[in-house]
Amino acid sequence: MKKLTVLAFAGAALLFTACNDKKETVKDAQEVAAKTGDAYKVDLATSNVNWKAFHKGGFAPRWGTLNLKSGEVTVADNAVTSGDFVIDMTTLKVDPASVTEADKKPADLEAHLKNEDFFNVTENPTADFKITSVADLAGELPKDAVAGSNKTVSGNLTLLGKTLNVSFPAKVTVTEGKAAVEAKFTVNRTDWGIKFGTDETDPAEWMISKDIEIGINVNAAK
Repeated sequence: MKKLTVLAFAGAALLFTACNDKKETVKDAQEVAAKTGDAYKVDLATSNVNWKAFHKGGFAPRWGTLNLKSGEVTVADNAVTSGDFVIDMTTLKVDPASVTEADKKPADLEAHLKNEDFFNVTENPTADFKITSVADLAGELPKDAVAGSNKTVSGNLTLLGKTLNVSFPAKVTVTEGKAAVEAKFTVNRTDWGIKFGTDETDPAEWMISKDIEIGINVNAAK
């Protein structure tokens, strides 16, 4: 049972990698950006959130997806000025290709990730991200950032009822009535209170990384 628990978290750590030294800036919630300009509705069919997590050292990776429930960005002067996205936590999926052990099942991992040990989707069926600022990217591009990243996006991420502000590099484009935001970044799940499997005095739990790699792919149109 302990072994199953360990593998369960490695796959879940939500929305986001252990072998990555770079974690994005996290701080208290900030004022949400004003909605200025034209509203672009997110295309739910082509937009999603990807997650990936590991045991320490990069072993036994697990990955999967989450669907967006709703979303909108605003655009003024050919630039994204705000954004509001709701993530449907009940759609959390584990990619079967990431579960290679013969005695493990993706469905069991999904069920564990959805229960009160992790995301407790019964009481917290959604998470949300609200942009607080979009600025030109300055400095060297982190090695784990999406190719072509040109902006630093900051926003309030609410998970399990806790809201923190996270900043990360992103590729943001606006062309002919369409807007897209693509990003990949790493966060520490314990910042949002997801502490299952973090007892480092227990050898079985010590192996589980606290870091989650999150990938964002958002497409929107007028």
